[in-house]
Amino acid sequence: MIDTPYLEVDVDRLDRNLTNLAEAARRIGVDVRPHAKTHKCAEIARRQRDLGAVGLTVATVGEAEAFADAAAVTCCTDLFIAYPLWTGPTKAARLRALADRVALRVGVDSVDGARHLAESVGAASIRVLVEVDSGQHRTGVVPERAGEVAAAASAAGLDVIGVFTFPGHSYGVGDTRRAAAVAEVRALAAAAESLRAHGLEPLVRSGGSTPTVGLLDEVTPGVLTEIRPGVYPFNDAQQIEIGSCGFDDVALTAVATVVRRDDGRRIVVDAGSKILGADRAPWATGYGRLLDHPDARIVQLSEHHAVVDFPDRTPGDDIPRLGSLVRVVPNHVCNAVNLVDELVAIDGEDTRWPVIARGRNS
Repeated sequence: MIDTPYLEVDVDRLDRNLTNLAEAARRIGVDVRPHAKTHKCAEIARRQRDLGAVGLTVATVGEAEAFADAAAVTCCTDLFIAYPLWTGPTKAARLRALADRVALRVGVDSVDGARHLAESVGAASIRVLVEVDSGQHRTGVVPERAGEVAAAASAAGLDVIGVFTFPGHSYGVGDTRRAAAVAEVRALAAAAESLRAHGLEPLVRSGGSTPTVGLLDEVTPGVLTEIRPGVYPFNDAQQIEIGSCGFDDVALTAVATVVRRDDGRRIVVDAGSKILGADRAPWATGYGRLLDHPDARIVQLSEHHAVVDFPDRTPGDDIPRLGSLVRVVPNHVCNAVNLVDELVAIDGEDTRWPVIARGRNS
């Protein structure tokens, strides 16, 4: 018996999610380079690689180092740090060391950033993709100016191989996902043309968040060469609410114990923000969901408590009893995974999968 709360992986659902995405990518003719910041786990990276992933995407140098250390398990030695890094002396040395161990790609999104990166890494074998803004307005250059950044990077001695974007504005209700998928494809197409206008061929055109990958074969196919979804192995409450998955597609939950049950339709469980994460988007209907009670909502979240309300129509016998276990679907699974040292994989045994890149945020 494992003390609650803990994060549990339904391995059958996980494998189904991984297989479905791999098969969809093959149908539309794109490579898969999944974002490992979601699972941070060598065992899941190995499964992705076995299904044809060409490499992994990571967010930080620390995550890249963790997966480079685990290459014997994952069989993956091709890593993309999808971030416009600004490197000090220590981080530059770490990048150079990584480039000696794996095939390494990094992102740039400005002329100054490209020149600084070139000075930092010297003769290290690092390939570069120019990040473009497809609508989130966080990082990335305007697509039509991607060629300027690419040309500056190339002139500084960097090996520019293409362009990438992250359609983070795909998280929302209504037509948000489709609009973001269209914007993603248009931005990459424009950026590719900008590179060609500067004499550089964009061999890699990389995009594809979990909310948009299911729509890419419908919106101008042939532009992307690679997708980088992160959440899809597990899915979460956000994906349910925006319509990119259903409850049957959720492969990771926080197992929690009911510590209080009111006479009304409210329970309290022992999984708070320190295991679920605290994310709640403005359009979200709660701080999380219960896998086996789809209509219930987490309406209050503290460090070690989650308060769950059930609809008035719920029969009293259907509300979990004091001391019973419930499976909580986090709003944002990436944050939840980063809060634990291991995942409990339900695969006929209670196998433990270490979260090898936990806390590797720099």
